[in-house]
Amino acid sequence: MTARVYLDHAASSPLRPAARAAIGRALDLAGNASSVHAEGRAARAVVEAARRTLAAAIGGATGGIVFTSGATEANAAALGAGGRMLAAAVEHPSVLAQPGVEPLAVDSAGRLDLQALATALEERDVACVALMLANNETGVLQPVAEAAALAHRAGARLHVDAVQAFGRVPLDVAALGADSAALSAHKLGGPKGAGALWLRDPDAFHPLLRGGGQEHRRRAGTENVAGIAGFAAAAGAIEPEEADRLAALCRTLEAEACRLVEDAVVIGADAPRAPHITALALPGMAAATQVMALDLAGVAVSAGAACSSGKVARSHVLAAMGVAPALADSTIRVSLGWSTTSADIDRFLDAWGDLARRRRKDAL
Repeated sequence: MTARVYLDHAASSPLRPAARAAIGRALDLAGNASSVHAEGRAARAVVEAARRTLAAAIGGATGGIVFTSGATEANAAALGAGGRMLAAAVEHPSVLAQPGVEPLAVDSAGRLDLQALATALEERDVACVALMLANNETGVLQPVAEAAALAHRAGARLHVDAVQAFGRVPLDVAALGADSAALSAHKLGGPKGAGALWLRDPDAFHPLLRGGGQEHRRRAGTENVAGIAGFAAAAGAIEPEEADRLAALCRTLEAEACRLVEDAVVIGADAPRAPHITALALPGMAAATQVMALDLAGVAVSAGAACSSGKVARSHVLAAMGVAPALADSTIRVSLGWSTTSADIDRFLDAWGDLARRRRKDAL
């Protein structure tokens, strides 16, 4: 049987070997990281080493890292202090669903309208602005540093969902001016169920989960030592040239797709984007049909964000960008990762080209 091709890394990336090994070692630790005996101290050492690794990877202070169950919890914790909040209309649902969040307009490329942000900050008493660095459906990068400057001038915090950016584009929370940032392990080859929230000012943070004194009293609950170890190992395994390699593969995919299909559309093509996500439209063929046909051909892609794949609804991201409904309904997401090869891209293009030929045949 021909091996399957996995091109849905933006949903979840396969576990890296280094992460698998770290998880195995951590699972052999018997102690609770909050216990003071030798076994507990061994578990605690793993957690604190991971905290240092992740903080260094994003340019933040070690004490600002709070481990969570994932980025959804991290976003909720960062935005849970209350008050009026502003967010780009293309944000992840875990941001837009928070109480008090008001969506702001984006341009046709999906980038936040900074003038709309400035006006909203002048007219409203805003506690926080939320802006993802790289969009999870299109890969489009947001003007986070500029938004942070506007937010701070108005006395508001800036929270950044850095999930799709981490390991794919340079991430320096200090340079961005972020006050908090959400991270996820499984998007970059770590385990599912592990994430982190970075805080510029941990002492001003109001915990979402209260109870025990874990995570310096910022997140109650026994630490997921194995997940945390795997997260840090995955982050540490990212090679410096990985982003450039993915960008080259993505350029090949997009260029060849547009060569094969004259009316193919790459959503957000003219905007700065993360190197691993392509939102690709095959006009006249429903995205769900494409996903199922590609799956039968042994190629895994998605019809948008994984968190929304089971819902019968048009992408809120593409709608906010003003993408025509017919085009939005024919858009799939192809996302690459650490295990992607040029042969994977060729397999996708062969299968997608077959779909385009079927579409032409059906139109006759």
